[in-house]
Formats: sequence, structure tokens, C-alpha cells
Amino acid sequence: MASSPATNTILTAAHWGPMLVDTDGENVLASRGALPGTFENSLQSVVREQVHSKTRVRYPMVRKGYLASPDAPQGVRGQDEFVRVSWEQALDLIHTQHQRIRATYGPASVFAGSYGWRSNGVLHKAATLLQRYMSLAGGYTGHLGDYSTGAAQAIMPYVVGSNEVYQQQTSWPLVLEHTDVVVLWSANPLNTLKIAWNASDEQGIVWFDRLRKSGKRLICIDPMRSETVDFFGDAMEWIAPHMGTDVALMLGIAHTLVEHGWHDSAFLQHCTTGYDEFARYLTGERDGVAKTAEWAAGICGVSADKIRELAQLFHENTTMLMTGWGMQRQQFGEQKHWMLVTLAAMLGQIGTPGGGFGLSYHFANGGNPTRRAAVLASMQGSVAGGVDAVDKIPVARIVEALENPGAPYQHNGMDRHFPDIRFIWWAGGANFTHHQDTNRLIRAWQKPELIVISECFWTAAARHADIVLPATTSFERNDLTMTGDYSNQHLVPMKRVVAPRDEARDDFEVFAELSERWEAGGRERFTEGKNDLQWLETFYQIAGQRGASQQVTLPPFREFWQANQLIEMPQSEQNARFVRFAAFRADPQANPLKTDSGKIEIYSRRIAGYGYADCPGHPTWLAPDEWHGNARADQLQLLSAHPAHRLHSQLNFTSLRERYAVAGCEPLTLHPDDARARDIADGDLVRVWNSRGQVLAGAVVSDGIRPGVICLHEGAWPDLDPQAGGICKNGAVNVLTKDLPSSRLGNGCAGNTALVRLEKYRGPSLTLTAFDPPASA
Repeated sequence: MASSPATNTILTAAHWGPMLVDTDGENVLASRGALPGTFENSLQSVVREQVHSKTRVRYPMVRKGYLASPDAPQGVRGQDEFVRVSWEQALDLIHTQHQRIRATYGPASVFAGSYGWRSNGVLHKAATLLQRYMSLAGGYTGHLGDYSTGAAQAIMPYVVGSNEVYQQQTSWPLVLEHTDVVVLWSANPLNTLKIAWNASDEQGIVWFDRLRKSGKRLICIDPMRSETVDFFGDAMEWIAPHMGTDVALMLGIAHTLVEHGWHDSAFLQHCTTGYDEFARYLTGERDGVAKTAEWAAGICGVSADKIRELAQLFHENTTMLMTGWGMQRQQFGEQKHWMLVTLAAMLGQIGTPGGGFGLSYHFANGGNPTRRAAVLASMQGSVAGGVDAVDKIPVARIVEALENPGAPYQHNGMDRHFPDIRFIWWAGGANFTHHQDTNRLIRAWQKPELIVISECFWTAAARHADIVLPATTSFERNDLTMTGDYSNQHLVPMKRVVAPRDEARDDFEVFAELSERWEAGGRERFTEGKNDLQWLETFYQIAGQRGASQQVTLPPFREFWQANQLIEMPQSEQNARFVRFAAFRADPQANPLKTDSGKIEIYSRRIAGYGYADCPGHPTWLAPDEWHGNARADQLQLLSAHPAHRLHSQLNFTSLRERYAVAGCEPLTLHPDDARARDIADGDLVRVWNSRGQVLAGAVVSDGIRPGVICLHEGAWPDLDPQAGGICKNGAVNVLTKDLPSSRLGNGCAGNTALVRLEKYRGPSLTLTAFDPPASA
């Protein structure tokens, strides 16, 4: 009797943390988290589905109309059939057209600003490898900023001298020891702490669980009662303002502080600049409108009494304002975080143990103390003698660049011009799910002469490509990673679990081969003569050198790799007592911030000098183009929040979808009042639409959302049906969102700026096809 294949358990990692994966050598059998004492993370359970999915890109594929005449392509991207070709054919075709386009239009015509969540690991980051190859070829157009924090990361350097959104926070031990009041402002850490840019150290929800049991005063300010509010239960108060009105609410609190003399004049004088200029706006001296609690209540829908109560509460207690990023993904998003810092400065608690503000407690477990660590090196972007990006565009302005080649635009005080993009290569990203106004994107996407997508799965981006190259998943290659973007808590081997499926190849190998076609010796320049394990050993040895200065010793690489065990880094007593801005607060002259004045800038002369009406010189309430204040009676504000069981669009195709899909679509949360007005019951299929497009969704009727607001989580794969008026059958929210910049300063995305209409769907039954490969694939 034949024995069954032995099962091995291999340690690896993803954005959602270290995992143990069971395999028989050919197939993935099961997966689970590798760290004890953490909360269940659904994302860790579906490795098998990622590797063995029907949605995988199995072979190199070329759009039929492109293959017929690459110099003058026929057909329409997104509608054409695909033809299977060999790797040799695909790479020959790419190389020939790349040479032609670069020779004709120059390096700026090649967009390799490939954007998306990094492929997990220090070697196989798709965008880095793409840009390494393009630098060898002579340069390219790259991108500035990101979709997550585009507005905040532009404004914060003016205000506090760093981008702040990706900085370590005052340590959790100090918050638990010293903070009296914790405010989660537009933050849902129960969802967002499942993931990290590297691999999650999985400690964030553990810290929030301790907070839940601490007896402190806990408040969530959010138009929707999030999973986090449910997690905290009776320990947390939920306050629901009108969506997009956070600046007005903060101004009302700030005015109340001034009314009662509760603002910290000494801190404002000692550690900030420009408060007097801002105060003239706050009190109405300049524009005749005092930003009182009553004024704010009329805009934000939170009562004046509650606004005054918050002002007194924050003033009388050590208060930590923990904010998320969703509220700055709106028109005029720069104002949100600027005003939050201004409010914290008026309270005078910045730089104290447990007081002030924090912009990343909800992301990658900020506040989990940084370890004494041996930190891995990673693959750098360019090759020796290569050419880096010759131009960059704000990442959220890609559609405008395609629509208006050569057109002038403003960014962060600079006069710039959009490049003439003729060739796009996107690797390791899913722009059709993260960019606003999908139909506008599809139209602009027809303009370039060549679009190449490197992908594991048949995403909407792959379906709108000319050439699709099948990429390995991180479970089909070797790599290394750290856990904790701030903590560096673990060093984790990511050993190959199974061989690549079908004809999938590592991006590293693909770009090495193309580099050799570009020039004799190009492979050697790209790889520097090293294979994957040799690169990983190099990164590991650099980690060892870094660790030595922290009194951390690593075992020899081969011993580490063979052991299949993570290494936990030792705790640092000093880092466990870290207070953000403590040195600055103690002596601003000796420890200045990297702002123009060296202090917190409540008013920025430099920004005022730009003359941007959409980003004045101090925090200001600016009413967006689409919001509650100008909605018609039948319009609702659309909130696109982070989903619970995927990372943006990652894992949308897996069985995790069964945990949240309603009526076969994305769930849409709406208030009972809004449901009654439209004769909608819980579980109904509904149609949501505006001038930009229409989607189907499944109704979830709940009092856990503000009336007038509906929530459709971002990241659903677009599934537009041309036979049914282009309706999206999967509920992709960006079919509906408005594609406009947050302001001319940051040019961030404004995905939470949209009004829609809603009705029960009474049309024909439509079959979901988002996760089916093209028929010819």
C-alpha cells in the first residue's frame, strides 16, 4: 500500500504576520499564524487559495489586437481577447517595443512608478526590481507620495518637520501608564492592525486589548461605528459627525478652549509659531465668523453641548488623540491633520508621556516599542551607473497625466508639467482597485502605446493590459522579512513552500533576463552576480553588522536558514519609555524640528506664499465639492473604509469573501432611516449610482452609521458588465468616487469625497465574473 506524502510545515510571512504553512511538497494544505498570544487573523488562513486559485495568471498572455500589430495596436484594452505566448515571445515583444518607445520619446515616456503594497520580503519587491531594470535601461518616470497618506505626508513636514504618518509613536507602556483619555479619530485599528508594510508583529491589538481593560475614558469619532467600537463595547463612546467635517468639529473644540482660557499659552509661545494668526481666524476677528461650538455643530452635526464637553474633558485630562488616515483621503485633506496637531498644541500636551497626538497607532502597530534589533538590508532601486527617475508625478494624478501630456500643474509649491507617458509597466500593484473614478481611468488607460502588467492573478489591471506576465506568489520563492515596521520585533525566514505554479516566474529572474537583452552583461549588472539565496545571505550579514551595535548576535546564515525558526529581538528598556517630541518640548532651541521656524507651525508663511485657495496658510474649514452640506434630498455621502477580511484588494477572490458578501456582492451599510425611505430591507440587492458610474451591493441595515452616510469598503475587484449599462457586479467603490486632488499642495487622493443615490435593485440577475480568468486564459 502506497504511503501518503509526508507533510512539512514551513515558516514564512506575509503582510499579515509570520505564518506556518503545511505542504506535501507540491500542494499547500493549510496555514495559520506562527505567533502565540495574538488575536485571530483571518487573512492568515488562505495561503492555499492564493497558490492554487483559479484566478492565477498561468502563462504569459498578449492581447490579441496588440499581438497582431504592436506598432499600431487594434482592439480595446479591457475588451479584447488574450493569446497565450511563450516567455521568449513575450520578452522579445516587450524588449522590442521598449527600445522603440524609449528611442522615440525618451526615458520620461516610460512610467515605472509601479505603485502598490510591496511584495512581502526584502528581495522580491516587484516595484523595486522593475525600477532597478528601468534604471539600467536609462531612467523612467516614477511617482511621488501614496494613496494612503498623500495629503498628510505633504502637510506634516511644514507643520512638525517630518511626514509623521510613518513615525514611531509614544510607547504603549507610557500610554497605559499616563493617558486618561484616548480618542480614536477616524481610526479602526481592529481592521487596519491586521497588516503591516513589512510583516505585522501582531502586537497592536494586544495593546488595544489592554487599553480596553484599563478603565480609561475612550472615545471614537467616526461617521460609522467600526469593528473597533464593537471590540471595546461599553468601554468606548461613539460620536458620529457628518462625514468630512472633522476640521469644523476640531475648530469648535478649539474655540471652546479659548473661550474658557483653557488653551496652553505657555506651550503655544514656547513650542509653536503662528498661533496668533490662526486665532484671528478662530475667533472670527478676520472673517466675522467665530468658530464657536454652535457654529461647528451646524456643520458637523455634533451638538454644541457635546463639543464643549469634549473641550473640557481634553483640557482636564492627559489626552492622546490617535487618528487614522481615512479623513485626510478627502478634498482638502491636508487641513485634517494640520488642525489635529493645532488642537493638540492648544491642549499643550505634545511631548508629554501619554499626551499629544499620534498618526500611526492604527497602522503596523505603532507604539509597540522598538527592539534592539539586527535589521535586514534590502534590494536597492538602481544599479551601479544606472539612471534613477528622470521625472515623478504625484501617484494619485496618473489619470490626469495620461489625459493631459505636457500640461502644467502645481505640486507642493512647485511648477511642474505632466510627462508624455507612452509605456506603462505596473508590477506588484492593483491600480484599478485603488484609483478613483474607475470609468475615467479605463478611458485614460487606452492612451499609452504599451501596457505591461506583472501579476499573480487576473486583476482588473491585468485584464486591461497588452502583455500580462505570470508572477510567483511569495510562497513560491525564497525571501526574508522583519515584523513590525516600527518595532523590528522579529527576523523571519520566508522559505519557498511550493514550486511555482504553471509558468509563473520570479520578477527578479524576469528583469535579470530583460537586462541582458538591453545590453551585454546586463544580467550581471542587475543581479551583481548573486542568486536569490546569495542576496538573502548578504542582507542577513548586513543585519548582523547592524545588530552588533545593539549587542545582538545572529547565528550563521546557513544555520538560521536551515533552522526554519524566526528570531525575536531583545526588548529595549529605553525604547519602552519613548515619548514622541519629548526632547523638542524640553528644549525647542537645542532640539528644533525640521520646520522653517524649528517649531510647530500653526501658521506657515511658506504655504501662505504659495497662494493656494485649496490650502491656505493655517488650518481652515473648507467645504468639499460633494458633502452633506450640498447634498440633495435623495443623495447620500459615500464612505470607503478599510475592509475587515482583506488588505485593500488582496484576497478578495478567496473564501474569506463568504464572511462578508451580502446578496453575492460587497456589503453596503446604511442607516434604518435611509433604508426605510427607499423601501430597502436588510439583505436586499441595491444599486448605487452617480454621474461617474453604478454598482451593485448587498444592504446591511444598521444603526451603526450616521444617517445620510453609507459605507462600501474599498478594495473590491471591479466587474463591469457592458451588457448591463456598465454596472459593477461586485460593488467596487471607486466606480463611484471622485478623482480630484486633495489640494495643489499634496495632490493626495480624495476617495472619501462622493455623493451617490441608492435604490433597491429590480433589474435582471447578473452573474459575478470578477474572479474568473478571461475565457482565452
